[in-house]
Amino acid sequence: MCRRLIGALAAGMLLAAGGAAVAPPEAAEAAAPLSRVLVFSKTAGFRHDAIPAGIAAIRQLGAANGFAVAATEDAGAFTAGNLGQYQAVVFLNTTGDVLDGGQQSAFESYVAAGGGYVGVHAAADTEYDWPWYGGLVGAYFASHPATQPATIRVEDRGNASTSHLSPTWSRTDEWYNYRTNPRSRVKVLASLDESSYSGGSMGGDHPITWCQEYGGGRSWYTGLGHTPQTYSDATFTRMLLGGIRIAAGAAPADCRPETGYTALFDGTQATFGQWRQAGPGGFTLADGTLSSYGGMGLLWYPVRTFGNYSLKVDWMMPGDDNGGVFVGFPDPQGDPWRPVDAGHEIQIDATDGDPSRTTGSVYSFSAPDAAVRDAALNPPGSWNSYEIGVHGQRVEVWLNGVKVNDYTSGRNIADGYLGLQNDGAGLDISYRNVRIRTDGPSQPPATDLARGRSVTASSVEPNSPHAPGNAVDGNSGTRWGSAHSDPQWITVDLGASYRLDRVRLNWETAYGRAYQIHVSPNNSTWTQVYATSSGDGGVDDVPISANGRYLRVTGTQRGTQWGYSLWDLNVYGG
Repeated sequence: MCRRLIGALAAGMLLAAGGAAVAPPEAAEAAAPLSRVLVFSKTAGFRHDAIPAGIAAIRQLGAANGFAVAATEDAGAFTAGNLGQYQAVVFLNTTGDVLDGGQQSAFESYVAAGGGYVGVHAAADTEYDWPWYGGLVGAYFASHPATQPATIRVEDRGNASTSHLSPTWSRTDEWYNYRTNPRSRVKVLASLDESSYSGGSMGGDHPITWCQEYGGGRSWYTGLGHTPQTYSDATFTRMLLGGIRIAAGAAPADCRPETGYTALFDGTQATFGQWRQAGPGGFTLADGTLSSYGGMGLLWYPVRTFGNYSLKVDWMMPGDDNGGVFVGFPDPQGDPWRPVDAGHEIQIDATDGDPSRTTGSVYSFSAPDAAVRDAALNPPGSWNSYEIGVHGQRVEVWLNGVKVNDYTSGRNIADGYLGLQNDGAGLDISYRNVRIRTDGPSQPPATDLARGRSVTASSVEPNSPHAPGNAVDGNSGTRWGSAHSDPQWITVDLGASYRLDRVRLNWETAYGRAYQIHVSPNNSTWTQVYATSSGDGGVDDVPISANGRYLRVTGTQRGTQWGYSLWDLNVYGG
């Protein structure tokens, strides 16, 4: 939200909230600077020739990032006194039974006291008879095909270990199959595309890098790391550094399991095309990321409203910038201030002097716990992750997996739209990986067109008072219906497939016209559902019966008085 005051409206609503009870946020420990790491590489089975390269790479990471690295293959290092000096222990291509019972107990106690574990590649081929360790690593090794290239799908690009990666990452390694799929127990950060190589045996859902909270500490594992060349790959070593920092508690991360979410924006043009801009400015799409320009405006999701849900969004500000995630608002109708007046903004701006308008706040209504927020917040230039829970009038906010706000609203936000703010020129913000899980007993209908939501499709012509909406204008001239003998068309993407019952066309002028209405499931195969050669009025109410996502109106000249333009279209359906 821009820093101008909302004024009397916000003040009135704040009073209307009547001092609603706010549950205290969950506690969080401040992230400590990373100082000491132990690398353990004992093998009792196959020995990887990449181990020396891995130790050297981690030493280089330590030298460049201010932490000391000790390396050992002596299991005698696993005592309570010795382990206590390290923030994380890296199991680097360990294999077989490497710790005795006393050493195992010491390591369990170390993790229970908040210690961190990093597992690299064959760390999953270790300690099969120690169930606690199997839970710590997340999954045991089962088999592998020959070393070969494959494509990695990066699922969480807000995590400190994967935020630098593109949505897909092609590389060569030895790709492990695991005895079980860990997804229900861990936060999967990256997975393998089994169609991109031969020998994958996990049925298409193949996690390869993940993190979790475990037994009082933190665990981060990657299946990458078989070859010596891996450790000279700056992309991999940056990922490994992030994993070490997460395990050590030096970087906030949401490592809770994530299942049941549906992507609203997954980095593709197809999902971006379902969103609509209200107000000035907008967003560009590159590398799966939305980046703002201009404003103040709002990119909102018009396909449906939501109530009782968990919404997750990754975001990044390059500096002292501004943005926000809006929830629970009605159709903006082109005006970005309608969501301000009727919904709630979860603010992104850590330097605003008003505590109720800083990162983690429900803007102007509820400040976050500042100490908890500061401990969980990654700095400018780094990616952060919001989870926003909306259940009835309750709004909960998690920042990088730590709850920072819990507010009961005086507004009815149980049935509303979602949006991402572009606050203004120079107040830059990026978003990616927007997903939602509906989990309440009473969800709004998934077909809000049944309530007659207006889908505006307007011409763009000089000095027209009408907004361009979400239409694609098929006219090479300046207005959709200018005087041409060739058929002119306008197509509207409804954002999802609906049963269409009625189309209402409101014409800017009332000259004679002939037109047809077609629908399509894919913007390629079209079916005509209506045609007329005698339309003369300013408004046409057309009954149709069809299913589709795309709607096209095609006009042809009738007589000499062609000169109108289509400026408003409403679709009704179920």
